[in-house]
Amino acid sequence: MDQPSGDTGESLDKILNELGKGQIASCYLLYGDEEYLIQNALDKIIACILPASDRELNLFYMDGEHEDIDRLCESLMTLPLIPGRKIMVVRNTRIFHSKKTLSELVQKIRNHIKQDPAKAARDFITFLRITGWHLDDLRDDGWRKISDEAWHQTVDGDDGQGRETWLPVMVEFSVSQGLDAKHDRDGTDRLGDTLTAGLPEGNCLILTADTVDKRKRIFRILAEQGKVLYFSQIKSESKLKNVLMQTARDILAAKGKKLGPGAWLVLGKKTGFSLRASMIALEKLMTFVGEKVMIEAEDVEAVIGITKEETVFHLTAAMMEKNLPKSLSTLKDLLDQGDHPLMILAILAREIRLLLHAKLLLSSGQLASYHPKMDYNRFQKTVYPDIKHLGGSSTPHPYVIYQALIHTPHFSQERLVEYLDTLVDIDLALKTTSKAPRLMMERFLLQVCSS
Repeated sequence: MDQPSGDTGESLDKILNELGKGQIASCYLLYGDEEYLIQNALDKIIACILPASDRELNLFYMDGEHEDIDRLCESLMTLPLIPGRKIMVVRNTRIFHSKKTLSELVQKIRNHIKQDPAKAARDFITFLRITGWHLDDLRDDGWRKISDEAWHQTVDGDDGQGRETWLPVMVEFSVSQGLDAKHDRDGTDRLGDTLTAGLPEGNCLILTADTVDKRKRIFRILAEQGKVLYFSQIKSESKLKNVLMQTARDILAAKGKKLGPGAWLVLGKKTGFSLRASMIALEKLMTFVGEKVMIEAEDVEAVIGITKEETVFHLTAAMMEKNLPKSLSTLKDLLDQGDHPLMILAILAREIRLLLHAKLLLSSGQLASYHPKMDYNRFQKTVYPDIKHLGGSSTPHPYVIYQALIHTPHFSQERLVEYLDTLVDIDLALKTTSKAPRLMMERFLLQVCSS
């Protein structure tokens, strides 16, 4: 499948065709937001360059979070262990980041903080390296000392709004995982010089990255010396579904399998039509069904199970309904899935704030068009436009507001303020004491559901 190349002038099919003719470049850069397509391209390029029998001794990997430019350059200049070609792969390299990519990096942290906090933390450490801010200085609410002016000057293109919801979470998570940012020298000049001087015949470098600053010298050198392939994010939902279905059909056909129409819908719901998540799910499904050709919706339900997003929704829904048993069991599921306690706390605080805002909005008399028994479609058409006019671009999704308004009768304004005070106390305790996070949040849910 030929992936559109955006503004790089290269395509995967073109590169694979060149490789098939023996036209092998000394270096390749694969970058963009579509992680699965990048990995797929990487696998195909490696397969064209290096026979499977040679990969054990002549194929080497380095991860971006542990990349050592000096060691990489030495390896690139070293002849292969056995005669033939040699490939050095650096996955998720950080060398293309700069102050100009910080706003993109912040957005990636926000996007991954719930679903993949470990990935968000790796991006956060890169963020610290570039800004020069130190993790120790940000601990214990030290991040609050970064003024809006300092943030705007450092993170060009990001207004800093809402950083209180993710920055302290990332600080605490990074500390808990023993991560740190080494503010060491930039070794990309040496890599650029190495590539410009030329690699030994048969040696090849392949880099993958999410974001790049094209003005950096190392990017220009790679574009001149090798091949650059860009995998842009597929923003159109219909196009994303088409790419997913085409990719999935190829994989399924190779194994003699098919996915039923109902199964497509369930799979999309479970994975959000993410290419990477969907492909991982397909591998599990093909193993699960065994000799059966058709994969049905019930197979997807049995194998993929409940997603983190669904679990989060179930927690907030159970809390608003004051369903204590369901709230406690869902909290356990989230913690068992590895969700960070501070992240769960932020979600709970957001829901309480939404309820409080809905309560205040109703009491203000500005929602004369709202009626508690109206259905969602009517609310979306007649009430939500008024709310959006009041809240502007920061107004939450209409269904979120609809649910908050429905459940406000279950809570008094005084109680909601009390809950927020409790959450502040829990937040402080999580950051400054060794008290059990689960126990504190269970007590909070008991307070909400029993009052």
